[in-house]
Amino acid sequence: MNRILTLGYSPCPNDTFIFHALTHSLLPTFGLTVQEQLEDVETLNQLALAGTLDLTKISYHALGHLRERYALLRSGGALGRGCGPLVVARQHMTMAQLRGRRIAIPGQLTTANLLLQLYGEGFTDVLVLPFDRIMPALIAGEVEAGVIIHESRFTYRNEGLHQVLDLGAWWEEETGLPIPLGGILARRDLGLELIGRVDAAIRASLEYAWAQPQAARAYIRAHAQELDDSVIDQHIALYVNDFSRDLGSEGERAITTLFARAEARGIIPACDLPLFLS
Repeated sequence: MNRILTLGYSPCPNDTFIFHALTHSLLPTFGLTVQEQLEDVETLNQLALAGTLDLTKISYHALGHLRERYALLRSGGALGRGCGPLVVARQHMTMAQLRGRRIAIPGQLTTANLLLQLYGEGFTDVLVLPFDRIMPALIAGEVEAGVIIHESRFTYRNEGLHQVLDLGAWWEEETGLPIPLGGILARRDLGLELIGRVDAAIRASLEYAWAQPQAARAYIRAHAQELDDSVIDQHIALYVNDFSRDLGSEGERAITTLFARAEARGIIPACDLPLFLS
């Protein structure tokens, strides 16, 4: 029997690249029909908190609050090295100078904000904005700094902005592990067999995209904030990697380390349930 499932993911090139084949009937069905809903990352986080979607891309920060309801999939996520959020400002500054000042973030439950809070105390005066509004707000003087993600990390220098800190590089130096940005979740009540089919379908969609990278180009461009092909290609190359195919043991260690540090700081609640159903 074919099962209809809702799937939320962002309009960013890495997600539209990965899920294009799955959502455009270019694969064997795996007994699934997937209805996609494209939203910014913080909207997806809030939809997951409400239990609205069967499957969804999620910030790992948000997953820390969702482990009772959702299980993590092994495929389709964003985790890697050299791909973390950047703290940027209009002038050269240090993180110490930003303590107590207003900083724009792409969402309270984003991994970008979690890393900012794990870096140290004194960064709680935050302004939540959609990720594509952070640089304009910073340039307009509405905030002292911004934590940027997605395409912005490739274009901030063009706006005359300066990097204060690469939060991903800080994490890698602290832990020796890649940075977990976002994963794909499935509602636990879907059950082991169905979730296994979903995982296989997402992996097949990614393999299709790698084999035929131009097939999704029109779909990617239709949703991207930045239409320059070189930026789109850099974005996909950075955020879609072997961890997107399968988290593996190193990916799992990165996630459990992130959660352990967040639990120790009281940022997320403790949970005894396993990350995966299998």
